[in-house]
Amino acid sequence: MGGLPDPSSGCQSGSGCILNIPQIVKEANLPEKMNKSIYHLKLYILIPLIFSGISLLAFIVAYRVACDQLMGGLDPGLRSVAWGSLFGIGTFACGLLLIRVILGPVEKFVMEAEKLGVARSEESTGGETGNRDEMARYTKVFKQVSEVLNRVEARKLFPKIVAQSQAMRLVLTQIKRVAPTDSTVFITGESGTGKELIADSIHSHSPRSGKRFVKINCAAIPHGLLESELFGHEKGAFTDAVARKLGKFEQANGGTVFLDEIGDMPLETQAKILRVLEEKEVDRVGGTRPVTVNVRVIAATNRNIQNMVREGTFREDLFFRLNVFPVQLPPLRERPEDIPFLIEEFITHAGRDAAVAPQAMHILCAHDWPGNVRELRNAIESALLYGQKTLEPEHLPPALAGTLAIPTPAGVFMGGEEESLDLDYRLQELEKGILLEALKRSGGVQAQAARLLGIKERSLWHRVKKYGIDVSGIRQNQGH
Repeated sequence: MGGLPDPSSGCQSGSGCILNIPQIVKEANLPEKMNKSIYHLKLYILIPLIFSGISLLAFIVAYRVACDQLMGGLDPGLRSVAWGSLFGIGTFACGLLLIRVILGPVEKFVMEAEKLGVARSEESTGGETGNRDEMARYTKVFKQVSEVLNRVEARKLFPKIVAQSQAMRLVLTQIKRVAPTDSTVFITGESGTGKELIADSIHSHSPRSGKRFVKINCAAIPHGLLESELFGHEKGAFTDAVARKLGKFEQANGGTVFLDEIGDMPLETQAKILRVLEEKEVDRVGGTRPVTVNVRVIAATNRNIQNMVREGTFREDLFFRLNVFPVQLPPLRERPEDIPFLIEEFITHAGRDAAVAPQAMHILCAHDWPGNVRELRNAIESALLYGQKTLEPEHLPPALAGTLAIPTPAGVFMGGEEESLDLDYRLQELEKGILLEALKRSGGVQAQAARLLGIKERSLWHRVKKYGIDVSGIRQNQGH
């Protein structure tokens, strides 16, 4: 027929045959567009149209039946009920079919997500499977999957930044929003939280990434030399000015300037920084005419600038000009879930194949870290000098020794009859206390608890089973 190949050609009797539809269309010289859907209807329109059509058809049939019965002098009630029942059954079947077509893939996706551990099932959290709300279940799984995808995206876009915690993922969301623009960014946070790393990430994801990223620590340069470093100087401008020198702003022309610790900048220099931001011009020390520059400015400080503005030690107009897009970095004590991943990153960066003992991991996660990520990095670097394959508590800096706050079972280390308890029992109770503490910190999520303890998930599962720990109960308690 019209050059179409015989669909049965090449098929042997009793064997399955799969038709190659695209090949048939190609051989028949039919337009490829005919193989594609011409109409693209959304479910929001398609489903109401289907049920509206069924209702309209039921009304027309009921009207015709009633008219025919009345014209014949018969009572239309019985036939109307029969046709109404038939349409009701048909509508119900159509609804079931649509639910199967639409929710089938959703249910399969949810089950796969729960099977892979991406999302927690109701059974694993102690829920009753017979009375569970399917829509609530789907919503919960989609939310958990979205969270996992956000973490994967964050890891892919910002490989240098550890951001498993919600607080840090919010920071990365801010970076993604502001990086493609030329807006001035003002990063605040305690010392050691990684302000320079965030500034570098903003520059790397901006249109200026191919240009220079120039950093200057305003607190590390004497006030008398800061202007020369920032704006440059002409030959003979002062005693040691034996040649012209370009400042940081001119060096970064077309790129980004990072002003770290800008809270330590003197007031007279602040006024000149404000002029650079407003006029896009710099005046070299000893120069006679301004130099035009095209730079993006990212500033950072660990001080409370608003208090400094009230005290008169920081210019209010400069604060408003810098605070176009503020980014607040959380201290490490507010994101303890990032600590195991940071430790893993530091160990990998050091080129070592080492693990952290559970007790040492507990100490590291319980510490307040006033020096934040920088202090943690130094602690791990110090521990690696002492430890070999496993970092034990004795390898950690002495300052962390008082951090150990492991739940101790009542009476185990008390006097009296408990003194006769053997060592194995004490160690088992101690290990159980550490496990319970890690599970509580992770909300009953065993995979996260295993990372906190620095052990494999299977090892944690065996220990949980050994001590009869009720993980579902911990999850329920954490959820309240």
